[in-house]
Amino acid sequence: MENFYTELQKAMEMSGEDIWAETVLTGKHKGEKHILHTEPAERTRDHNVFCERISRPPSLVICGAGHVSIPIIRMGKMLGFSVSVLEDRPKFADHARQAEADNVICEAFDTGLAQIQDSSDTWFVIVTRGHRYDALCLETILGKQYAYVGMMGSRRRVALVKEQLEEKGLSREILDAVHTPIGLKIGAETPEEIAVSIMAEIIQIKNSRKKSGGYSPELLQALVGDNACLSGKKKVLATIISRKGSAPRGVGTKILVMEDGASIDTIGGGCVESEIIQKALLMMRVGEPKFQVCRVDMTVDAAEEEGMVCGGVVEVMLELV
Repeated sequence: MENFYTELQKAMEMSGEDIWAETVLTGKHKGEKHILHTEPAERTRDHNVFCERISRPPSLVICGAGHVSIPIIRMGKMLGFSVSVLEDRPKFADHARQAEADNVICEAFDTGLAQIQDSSDTWFVIVTRGHRYDALCLETILGKQYAYVGMMGSRRRVALVKEQLEEKGLSREILDAVHTPIGLKIGAETPEEIAVSIMAEIIQIKNSRKKSGGYSPELLQALVGDNACLSGKKKVLATIISRKGSAPRGVGTKILVMEDGASIDTIGGGCVESEIIQKALLMMRVGEPKFQVCRVDMTVDAAEEEGMVCGGVVEVMLELV
């Protein structure tokens, strides 16, 4: 099993393209895992295989560090994105640093974008000070891998940028897929409200992606043995593989439980997580089963009794690693 996670880590480092993983849930080969580099076809047989797109930690790249960018930086950080900002004016680049962006590149936009490591989990926001810079950023970004590209600007400014890039040979279909005007339509006016609309649109798209799971850097390090404190110790990886109703977390969400009861990440807390942790501890103490799928039913009555705000049913896959 450790070989799978080592190979997964290598695959994620080597390429920014989508990676998929399949786990056999039933039968002779249950618990076996495979890495796929292309999206698998929809299966018509019974659901004996769990398939998930392995997402990387999300990266938010903001082109421009003007007055709208600052609340976008702060909200991006709050939502768990690694935030990079590109700005060619030193004074404005300092504003981005003060807003605690993870990475600020104060160079020409094309030079800065060449330094950005892109992937299918990179989210680009273009909020520069003029259409000339918008066009430069958009042309460069559309040659990269990305999950989202949004560009702020008036309809006239956006139309002008698209016309210029179409004349340079970019596909109109690709240009029309850029999110312009950027953000959800909530009547935003202030920089903070505009930032809310942009991040809300990004969240909406991110959470609608097909069965997207992932491994946080800390969780993956523990699985591949890079964490010396956890190396050689028993662990159980729990993954939500189906959800019905208003369960707290989505499909693909993971928690790693150690034999001393400590854990990395969460599948939503509350009685669901508590029950899964107890099952994981029992697996490690007894040494079996090595693999199982558990069903946790949070009916309305049970949810009310436990003081939870949501109910539903989740299936959780537990793997002894």
